[in-house]
Amino acid sequence: MIDAPLGMTWSLDGWIIATGVLCAVACALPGNFLVLRRMSMMGDAISHAVLPGIAAAFLVTSSVASVPMFIGAAAVGVLTAFATEWLRRRGRVDEGASMGVVFTTLFALGLVLIVRGADHVDLDPGCVLYGAIEYTPLQKVSVLGVPVPRAAAVLAPIALANALFVAVFYKELALTSFDAAFAHAAGFRPSLMHYALMTIVAVTTVAAFESVGNVLVVAMLIVPPAAAHLLTDRLAAMIVLSTVIAAVSAAAGHVAAIAVPAAFGMGSTSTAGMMAVAAGGALVLAVVLGPQRGLVASRLRRRRLRHSMADDDVLVYLARARERGEPALAAAELGRRTGSRAALVRGALRRLAGRGAVEQRAGDWSLTERGSPRAGELLRSHRLWESYMVERAAVRPDHAHAPAELLEHVTDADLRRRLADETGRPTTDPQGKPIPPQG
Repeated sequence: MIDAPLGMTWSLDGWIIATGVLCAVACALPGNFLVLRRMSMMGDAISHAVLPGIAAAFLVTSSVASVPMFIGAAAVGVLTAFATEWLRRRGRVDEGASMGVVFTTLFALGLVLIVRGADHVDLDPGCVLYGAIEYTPLQKVSVLGVPVPRAAAVLAPIALANALFVAVFYKELALTSFDAAFAHAAGFRPSLMHYALMTIVAVTTVAAFESVGNVLVVAMLIVPPAAAHLLTDRLAAMIVLSTVIAAVSAAAGHVAAIAVPAAFGMGSTSTAGMMAVAAGGALVLAVVLGPQRGLVASRLRRRRLRHSMADDDVLVYLARARERGEPALAAAELGRRTGSRAALVRGALRRLAGRGAVEQRAGDWSLTERGSPRAGELLRSHRLWESYMVERAAVRPDHAHAPAELLEHVTDADLRRRLADETGRPTTDPQGKPIPPQG
């Protein structure tokens, strides 16, 4: 027996973590495509709808043996996926509504079967919700002469089968998930891939349901792929990241289930629940720290954009002042004309001065030779947009300034050439102001 931190042992805690990791990875692999297809609740629907399959298996066999129960539950799980899709296509029912109709109907049917004919089946509601992953090391089977928890022995081939399914049908799954119409035109059968994926999800959900419960199955189907989707736009990287997040969440969840309550002088808590919480924590980190869609990255992009627009506004208004014969302006006057806060204008002047685009003399600011080309580009963009909107969009000349002031910041040289061609290469804008030549 190998001791580990927090008094954990491999013979108990190691197998619990291994079972959780196998479950998490097996669920995360098909879960990527559920997320991409916006079918995140299919796993939840299947896990609720398997009840009549369990009851029917008992009624047929008069036994609570695992194999008949698994077969019955898996059959109903697949039926749930097929019935949901059939109702959506034939009945033209919203996908979420079709899931709700199918799984609530089957769940209710399962309750009726149990009450009427299977009163002696031991169904623990707590086990249904958060499973019994803590007890998986106590039920072992021999695999090549090695005692292995039965749950791990079941989940390992499921995880391997899911990995092989994703690897073999990667192109088909990707095409049908992103653009089913294009996939159909390219000779693929989106419906076939849909039902194959739903079958995989159903079998995975049922296989994991007994040992880890509904909460962890649904969490691992959706949360790691959703977190990975926030971290990357590449499907292959998303699949790899989702499995890593799932595995780490499972391992960290079990450790946290022991360590966190102990830190407050309490006993351990539900391992499956804490694994789901760990996955949720990973999702929160992805939401906050994601490189593209994360809150921090989004805030930094908005800040950079705000600063860039402030810099451009200062350059434009200094150029306009020079056109009117005002070679320099005070910072306060720039703030008044641009409508920007004083702190934003001061920051823009400081950045522009650092780049040598503006200079200060006697307290006033003016353009330099280095800053003039950029100011000319902005003025040209602005006045070409005004000309375009007045001539082609029938915008009144006195209403064209505000939208042009926004568009000038995102107009490059190619777009300026196209605007000039569309408006007949004007030399003045609708107000008669000169349009700077193309630099």
